[in-house]
Amino acid sequence: MTPAPRMKRRELLTIGGLAALGAGVASPAVAQAQPEVKWRLTSSFPAVLDNLYGGADIFARAVADLTDGRFSIEIHPAGEIASALDGFDAVKKGEIQCAQTALHYHWGVEPSLVFATAVPFGMNARQQNAFFKQGGGTDFFNEVLVSHNLYALPAGNTGCQMGGWFRKEVRAAADFRGMRFRISGLAGRVMQKLGSVPQAVARSDLYSAFEAGKLDAASWVAPVDDEKLNLSKFAPYYYYPGWFQGSMAVHIVMNLKAWNDLPKAYQAAVRAASDMANAEMQARYDAQNTAALKRLVAGGAQLRAFPADAMDAFWQATNDTMQEIAATDEKFARAQELYLAFRNDEYLWWQVGEYPYDNFIIRQRARG
Repeated sequence: MTPAPRMKRRELLTIGGLAALGAGVASPAVAQAQPEVKWRLTSSFPAVLDNLYGGADIFARAVADLTDGRFSIEIHPAGEIASALDGFDAVKKGEIQCAQTALHYHWGVEPSLVFATAVPFGMNARQQNAFFKQGGGTDFFNEVLVSHNLYALPAGNTGCQMGGWFRKEVRAAADFRGMRFRISGLAGRVMQKLGSVPQAVARSDLYSAFEAGKLDAASWVAPVDDEKLNLSKFAPYYYYPGWFQGSMAVHIVMNLKAWNDLPKAYQAAVRAASDMANAEMQARYDAQNTAALKRLVAGGAQLRAFPADAMDAFWQATNDTMQEIAATDEKFARAQELYLAFRNDEYLWWQVGEYPYDNFIIRQRARG
């Protein structure tokens, strides 16, 4: 092979000088050519949930930094300009430009959206991110959302959650019969098949509901969020795993017209900022859950694993529930097919690579 001709030093200096000059002139010119844009964002989460709500702050700051401050997003916690569940509609109507929310909150409108956030026995966080980016997930959900005048990007994940707080020990699947369980969405439908009575109780009312004897069990998020609830006084048994939320994705949902009206550079900034919020939220939960779990146990929480027969019952009830919904909702059926095919293939690799590796280290840790 004939070697490429070597450039003379003078030529390199000239090219480098032109590049530097171009960088020095073009960058401000481009920035000045872009319009100033101001958006408002409503979150579905209160500010006290600093990891969940904090994802909105990471997102907004990144957008501002990436656009030299010309695109600013003012963020508001749940209840300030829209309730936790009303942001979806406020953005859809164009009352505000975007919301930070969990799309499964709105599964009553679009059942297929449960697959955008969390389903019982769904993927873990890494698999879910791969599904969004490489498995057609984001494209599918935006196809669903276009009829609602919305566009969404994943922007956070809690990872696997806990199974919840219980007044009494669960020894078998039969113990769920008649249980007043704070659990919502598709998981609530699943628990009904086991005889439970799902309860819709706001976070701010959980403590008083347990204190008044109105609840037997409640799921929330993960240790770092759960310790703020102080529920072990009334419900000391802290169960795992969170079979109904092996991960929980959070999205930035935007008004479709507002999104389409953004300059391409600003759309790129929004995509990059969403990715930053996504990675940072997951990192915070992974980093903080261990210390929080230790504090909870030291404070009286008693860790328990769900019995094997209960896990089997959850699995069967989940499959039955999803089949029933798929039979009556075409978009749900399409989402389920896409999601489960990706999940099942992902776990083939997990079985070979990730799980044996993790399991070996867990065993070594147990041996000290």
